[in-house]
Amino acid sequence: MAEQKTAIVTGASRGIGHAVAQRFADLGWRVITVSRGPPPPKCPWNDDGNTHVQLDLSNLDEITKTVAALRPLLGGSKLHALVNNAGISPKGPGGERVNSLTTDLKVWQEMYNANFYAPLILTRGFAQELSNAQGSVVNLCSIAAYRVHPFAGAAYATSKAALAALTREMAADMAPMGVRVNAIAPGEINTTILSPGTSKIVDNNIPMRRLGEVSEIADLIEFLCSEKSSYITGAEIAIDGGQRV
Repeated sequence: MAEQKTAIVTGASRGIGHAVAQRFADLGWRVITVSRGPPPPKCPWNDDGNTHVQLDLSNLDEITKTVAALRPLLGGSKLHALVNNAGISPKGPGGERVNSLTTDLKVWQEMYNANFYAPLILTRGFAQELSNAQGSVVNLCSIAAYRVHPFAGAAYATSKAALAALTREMAADMAPMGVRVNAIAPGEINTTILSPGTSKIVDNNIPMRRLGEVSEIADLIEFLCSEKSSYITGAEIAIDGGQRV
């Protein structure tokens, strides 16, 4: 009987994270999820009540508890995939971009906690389980790390740039352990949290003239967690319809 693989997906209650968790579940993997709120009630991984941890990854104290809370759920010593998807991107009162001069330092810290320290702590915390499985880590970065974005704020952008650098560092550190660490950098993806005015970006800045779909993000993450990408590590793959060009 083939071994059932296990994935941990953070920020899995909606959007990209939910689509990725659903994809792994469809592949027959055991999916363990982390989010600030409960997952939608019809999620297939809810059939096993021992697969979700509700923690706020913008809180550093809660991040440090996450590894200890998740480890008993693994049911073994192997973790085949860790998808660090959870992230926050606060906006101004009207949905406008918040800049580097006016964003409160508390907001900066919360954003770095969720967007940078959580991936660091989780990847480090499960390094041995990932090594035992010869597993993969995928970090969710962003096009906003490389150019000033009309909606994504300064703290968000810099936290994602830091995560891209961390991806390279951890890829080098974990390659001798048999663990691959990669990142993807989505552009404008069709989720419920799109900012007003996104249609202008689609029309003026995306060569493919459409939004990306969460299923396309799941396709890429599935690839990066499969043997088909066995010689890829330390990469950051743009998935933005050509927006970066």
